[in-house]
Amino acid sequence: MSDALTKQQAEQVLSIVEPLQNAANVQWLLYCGALVLFMQAGFAMLCAGSIRAKNAQNILLKNLMDACVGALCFWSFGYAFAYGERADLKAGNWFIGNDNFFLSNGFEGKDSYAFWFFQFTFAATAATIVSGAVAERCQMAAYAGYSAFLTAFVYPVVVHWVWSSRGWLSAFKSNPILNVGVVDFAGCGVVHMVGGAAAGIGAYVLGPRRGRFGPGGKKIQGHSTPLVVLGTFILWIGWYGFNPGSTLMLADLPATGIPFVAEKTAVTTTLAAASGGLTNLFVHHYLSGFYDVGEMCNGVLAGLVSITAGCSVVEVWAAVVIGFVGAFAYTAGSLLLEKLEIDDAVNATPVHYFCGVWGLIATALFARGENMRNAYGNGSRAGLFYTGQGEMLACNVLALVVITAWVTVCMFPFFTILKNVGLFRVTDEMEVDGLDASKHGGSAYKIDLEAMNTPTDVNRKPPAVHLEKDVVHS
Repeated sequence: MSDALTKQQAEQVLSIVEPLQNAANVQWLLYCGALVLFMQAGFAMLCAGSIRAKNAQNILLKNLMDACVGALCFWSFGYAFAYGERADLKAGNWFIGNDNFFLSNGFEGKDSYAFWFFQFTFAATAATIVSGAVAERCQMAAYAGYSAFLTAFVYPVVVHWVWSSRGWLSAFKSNPILNVGVVDFAGCGVVHMVGGAAAGIGAYVLGPRRGRFGPGGKKIQGHSTPLVVLGTFILWIGWYGFNPGSTLMLADLPATGIPFVAEKTAVTTTLAAASGGLTNLFVHHYLSGFYDVGEMCNGVLAGLVSITAGCSVVEVWAAVVIGFVGAFAYTAGSLLLEKLEIDDAVNATPVHYFCGVWGLIATALFARGENMRNAYGNGSRAGLFYTGQGEMLACNVLALVVITAWVTVCMFPFFTILKNVGLFRVTDEMEVDGLDASKHGGSAYKIDLEAMNTPTDVNRKPPAVHLEKDVVHS
């Protein structure tokens, strides 16, 4: 008697397995999306700890606004511009999506709500990157407007280019550019370069904080290293939704190796973060003579950003190298911004833009053919170091150029108009008093920061940690 299943038996098995597979994949997207959304808490803690206490409540509200504004804008327009495809246009639109606004017009028959949720969390991440860069002097209305513009239009267009099956840079097209397209698995260019470039442009147009540059200008220290460390760990955890979750599924029939891709991605993500953190700690010890906790945190984030594009296609040893170089990319970006007197309060631009650029280049250098086959179904192309061929490098360099140009063309005029009509920056008086006192009714810690620095007893020494209005630390 043959052990092979009959056609009828095979169909019966598939009728049982396929719903389970679909349920498992929905759960995977929801779980990973929740981890990415949890990164909003990490950004909130990191940004709050990196600035002065008198502005903590303001930055926390802006992080909350990113999630809320981003959700509504991505629901109404963002998703349609990113993935919407009209059925009556066989060739599709290479530049921008054009269907399913407000998740209407047959959305349920084409895509899943779990997929929308997962993609929304990425959009919110891109928007949140800017919050720290313009902290302590940006008006609330301007920030809400920026967040809406980015999540509804600027970011979704880049998503369509790179991740939609009809985008002109996409590796998922039937005939990608140079037979490979842009290899950006989880968003070095799509997410981090978009957010990082917008952060740098916003900080440049807005101008530096009082006391940061110019005569007597010094580095302005944040008020809470514990919050910075907590935020960094939350972001690190969230990255395990960001990178492994970008497989978009976990159960696959017939087997294509997707679970293997997800688990290996978790390892490359871990090693790049560890390598970046340790490297940056010692680089900045060499530069300053101190073991700087904040710089180690930035090194961890630099490693995480740097591996985001290639996390599924590089070997684990290469992840260590990518994180190592990522620390230098971050440091170079930070020193460049300081030289140009661009005040990025939390170094968001060096972490996300500069390391995003390096991540795209690194992927095109270190991608292995077998990993490309598993993650992209295209084993005919690999990185420069494996093949000596530059097709992937050419595609990824093209992507970093056009993404930078697109964000600049969109965001520079946007921020400039806000500045010229007086909607971008708060008044000098508000900046000196602190935005918490000016806009939110008092300190985030519900304490009188002024009183903490005015001893009421002549025999009592003032506290060692000062939180007064305009303290500028070296």
